Amino acid sequence: MTGLNRFRRAARALMAVLLLPMSFGVAPPAAQAQPAEIRAQVVASGLRHPWALAFLPDGRFLVTERPGALRVVEPDGTVGPPVGGLPAIAAGGQGGLLDLQLDRDFARNRTLSFCYSEPGEGGSGTALARARLSADHRRLEDLRVVFRQWPKVSGGLHFGCRIVEDRDGRLFLALGERYHRMADAQKLDNHLGKLIRIEKDGRVPADNPFVARAGARPEIWSLGHRNPQGATLDPDGVLWIHEHGPQGGDEINRPVRGGNHGWPVVTHGEQYGGGVIGEGLTHKPGLEPPLHHWTPSIAPSGMAFLTS
Repeated sequence: MTGLNRFRRAARALMAVLLLPMSFGVAPPAAQAQPAEIRAQVVASGLRHPWALAFLPDGRFLVTERPGALRVVEPDGTVGPPVGGLPAIAAGGQGGLLDLQLDRDFARNRTLSFCYSEPGEGGSGTALARARLSADHRRLEDLRVVFRQWPKVSGGLHFGCRIVEDRDGRLFLALGERYHRMADAQKLDNHLGKLIRIEKDGRVPADNPFVARAGARPEIWSLGHRNPQGATLDPDGVLWIHEHGPQGGDEINRPVRGGNHGWPVVTHGEQYGGGVIGEGLTHKPGLEPPLHHWTPSIAPSGMAFLTS
């Protein structure tokens, strides 16, 4: 079995987990074991557009609210007041305070990473910051912005903003192409529609694929992405992402070092309301095909591998 086929089979297994709640009402064969019942349980309420969460070692968890607040939720569901110390956030449309990732040594250093839409000259762009959560959980301390998407552009769409720490302790950050700038996803002189890889202090790893290419942004790991909304490591430590297509063509991808994942040159989707995008191609030599696509779209959000 080829590597691609192995990944496609794994993707189908992952989708079976992702789509399980949608399969209710389909009667299984009599000989097939009945699946365990899945029930939704409210853990906390009253949050405004909660976007990401992270479980703290003491049983509490942190939740980001897209309008620009970070809150601590107690194990019993009590929602705390906003945590202080956040930077200026351009909240609006799909932008705001978005993903959150605890450092793997959080129990020792209380450090976390978060990404958000940052205001600035030209509009806004996705930024990645690092900070330490105070011992009393009331504020962020020693905040440092370690990456800023370039350029900042107007509009409130397609910020991407998923963070993954790899096994080497480096950070991946998935970035949207800001919708109206989709052609820039194919250009290396900007961060739009890219997956970037940096050290925790913002330095560029020496083995990034475009470090030595003149005119290229050295943080780029892969290009040709549209609006990544899920990212995680598989049990072998390999990065997977999924991203929103236009009208159709949501994708699961395994980002390749230096790879071009195609948007908007190739897509299984179409313009909103109908009509081809570009040349209407779904594949092209030299471009990385998705491991799976959903057409019509399902608009997937967070992503996780279940190993239990």
